[in-house]
Amino acid sequence: MTTTPAARTGEEFLKAIIAGEVPPPPITATLRFGLVEVGPGRAVFEGDAGEFVHNPMGTVHGGYLATLLDSALGSAVLSRLPAGSGYTTVQLNIHLVRGLTAGRLRAEAHAVHVGRTTATAEARVIGATDGKLYAHATTTCAILPA
Repeated sequence: MTTTPAARTGEEFLKAIIAGEVPPPPITATLRFGLVEVGPGRAVFEGDAGEFVHNPMGTVHGGYLATLLDSALGSAVLSRLPAGSGYTTVQLNIHLVRGLTAGRLRAEAHAVHVGRTTATAEARVIGATDGKLYAHATTTCAILPA
């Protein structure tokens, strides 16, 4: 069993993270979110936002939402890549719709286009219990060939 993405397709690698066969990136423990679903061109992260990510106004920092969205967007792109290929975010455009102080959040992303050199994806962050939209984003990624 390999713990690097080189020997698996992007989707296989992400499914191995969900299954616990491969450790998740350390940032997921720090920010208390993780990958919960993946399919071809699709990725879902869930996390619990709270005081540990508050800004000075006592609401969830936009950077937390940006990181949650970037993780989901990149994973949606990665899920469409062949073994050995990677990606890097080159543009991230975020719209913060409403503030929140705490709660379970769900970031749902899907790849819109995955080409030879670039990819684009869209995502939304919704409240897992209230169903409200908190943020949405788009990304452009550079594809790093094998």
